[in-house]
Amino acid sequence: MIFIKTREEIELMRESALMVSKTLAIIAKEIKPGVIPLHLDKVAETYIRDNGGLPAFKGYKGPRGVPDFPATLCISVNEAVVHGIPGTKPLVEGDIISVDCGVKKNGFYGDHAYTFAVGAISQEKQKLIDVTKAALYKGIEQMISGNRIGDISYAIQHYAEAHGYGVVRELVGHGLGKNMHEDPEVPNFGKRGDGPKLREGMVLAIEPMINMGTKNVRGLQDGWTIVTADGKPSVHFEHDVAIVEGKPDILSSYSIIEEALASIK
Repeated sequence: MIFIKTREEIELMRESALMVSKTLAIIAKEIKPGVIPLHLDKVAETYIRDNGGLPAFKGYKGPRGVPDFPATLCISVNEAVVHGIPGTKPLVEGDIISVDCGVKKNGFYGDHAYTFAVGAISQEKQKLIDVTKAALYKGIEQMISGNRIGDISYAIQHYAEAHGYGVVRELVGHGLGKNMHEDPEVPNFGKRGDGPKLREGMVLAIEPMINMGTKNVRGLQDGWTIVTADGKPSVHFEHDVAIVEGKPDILSSYSIIEEALASIK
């Protein structure tokens, strides 16, 4: 079932989404060679709780037989696509890391992600970051009343594959609201005109996951971390977007994150 949000609910969701953005901005200032992901996770949890939010990922129920997710952030390094568990292995120069964060505040969820460079990275990794981020916005452009989910999916897939990259099939975006994962699913591949019709008041988490090589992925033994099948890097970006007056309204903010990054250069 797709839940349509009122304007008042969308504004509450904007607060949650912007708390995620502010958390990622704080994390941005901490990312450098030698830092351990677990430190980033502790910084994020402290900020969220100190500002009246709840970490949405911590304790999230895992698949059957898998422990609940143990952390505030999903931190996925290099070939890890998504759902990486923050650990104690230090980041090194040239890594790229996707940091995905969720917050619950005022009864609504925010959930979005940004991929960061650790120090100087290769041109190949930078291009993958740039293309994946651009693909996200290509998808968002299609989030208008009367279009369908497939229009978003096709735009992302077409742009990424035109650059020779693999588009992950097994993991998708989703609706967002009082639950972190709501209908409809938002694949990053598909056909124009397919899927549910987009309507005023819908809120989606759109999140392309694009691989430098094959589209295929596999899971690690921890039951959470997904990595590329060929070991090549992957990039993940995610925005929370509402349809307001028939057009996309991005509730989360990358400018907050990028201002933080600019301040440390």
